[in-house]
Amino acid sequence: MLEAMQALEEWLYPIVCEINVTLSSYILVFLLIGVGLWYSIRTRFIQVRCFGEGMKKVFGNLSLRGGRQERGMSSFQALATAIAAQVGTGNIVGASGAILTGGPGAIFWMWVIAFFGMATIYAEATLAIKTRVVDEQGHFHGGPVYYITTAFKGAFGKFLAGFFAVAIILALGFMGCMVQSNSIGSTFQTAFHVPSWVVGIVLVVICAVIFLGGMSRLAAVTEKLVPVMAVIFLAGGLAVLVARYRYIPATFGMIFRYAFQPQAIIGGGFGYAIKTAISQGAKRGLFSNEAGMGSTPHAHAQANVKNPHDQGVVAMVGVFIDTFVVLTLNALVIISTLYTSDGILYTGVVPEGISNTNLAQTAFGTVFGAEGGAIFVAVCLFFFAFSTVLSWNMFGKINVIYLFGKKAAPVYAVIALIFIFLGTLMSNTLVWELTDMFNNLMVIPNAIALFALTGTVVRIARSKGLEEHSR
Repeated sequence: MLEAMQALEEWLYPIVCEINVTLSSYILVFLLIGVGLWYSIRTRFIQVRCFGEGMKKVFGNLSLRGGRQERGMSSFQALATAIAAQVGTGNIVGASGAILTGGPGAIFWMWVIAFFGMATIYAEATLAIKTRVVDEQGHFHGGPVYYITTAFKGAFGKFLAGFFAVAIILALGFMGCMVQSNSIGSTFQTAFHVPSWVVGIVLVVICAVIFLGGMSRLAAVTEKLVPVMAVIFLAGGLAVLVARYRYIPATFGMIFRYAFQPQAIIGGGFGYAIKTAISQGAKRGLFSNEAGMGSTPHAHAQANVKNPHDQGVVAMVGVFIDTFVVLTLNALVIISTLYTSDGILYTGVVPEGISNTNLAQTAFGTVFGAEGGAIFVAVCLFFFAFSTVLSWNMFGKINVIYLFGKKAAPVYAVIALIFIFLGTLMSNTLVWELTDMFNNLMVIPNAIALFALTGTVVRIARSKGLEEHSR
């Protein structure tokens, strides 16, 4: 079995890489920045104007006991489910891969993508609430397939929605879950010397229990798990930065310098280097915060809110937490320990044995000790990736039901569990490339619909602004 999978990987890998180069280097960058810039201008930079409002809605009445809702989720449960999807391997392994390939400057481009992505995700969340439907049992069904068919009636709308649904089922429900389990398996093998396939079996059992519990069990898990796992990781990261405080100014200096002079650290000509830095920032930034990809609107569509704007500003906070807090902290730890004057990557040459899967473990290990760093990252990554698997499974399930009806949901769950296990057996490189490819493909129909529904989003944003002004 392992030999057959290895042969399949060798055949698929160069094909998928070629597709990803075209998508991530050209189409993806223009679409992500284009949609984000467009909505930033049309909503008068709502990510700045309404950021405080979003923070108040999230943290003003924070509770980790949202309780069982009659239908859907509380606003915070929906945000926690979205953040569970956003804060995953993209923040640890994805950021590591971006830095290794595109240099420290790739983090700057991740920030750019995230800043404009906050406006994009506002549009996605408001449209998810605006276009959601309620079935005969009173359950919410919402997400890009519903606002795509609102934007485009007839055959074209059905084609775009179907294309998106297939892409997200493959990208998140199947391939994406392989990325998460692959990262968990490899880090646990490094930290605890446990065979990755054993970790895969444990994951499958735990996930099966939660999958069978439905949306209410998922919401109950994510609203408690997400805040706790974020606090643990932030505490560990801050401890490293305190120990490396002398290098923090140099760390920020490298991020900004190598954003515009990447060839100085990753080699090659200026044109090649800057394209690599930007595309890595865009590609890994998309995988991290998912703004523009069309995944998290499925969670926000479940929120029990009356005004779409209310969940839109909450959704913006999710991108902020994901990229500007969690991902940035991880990046600062890596750069301040490995890329500064006494670091092993100071010259830009990657030593043998260092990869995106163990880079963060190596970085934390410089302060916590090699074994302590490996264990800390492995435990954090387990919770990050595990929560992402739960949310992504739900997103895929919503689209399976859209395409095939409710009877297909159990079949989908079984196939998803098989992919989770297979992820612990496959090589990291092919798993990432496959996921990137389907992530990129999801962006295209989602972005087209977002452009088409600009008027709807702008009316929601402006009507709320007028309402606040009249008070």
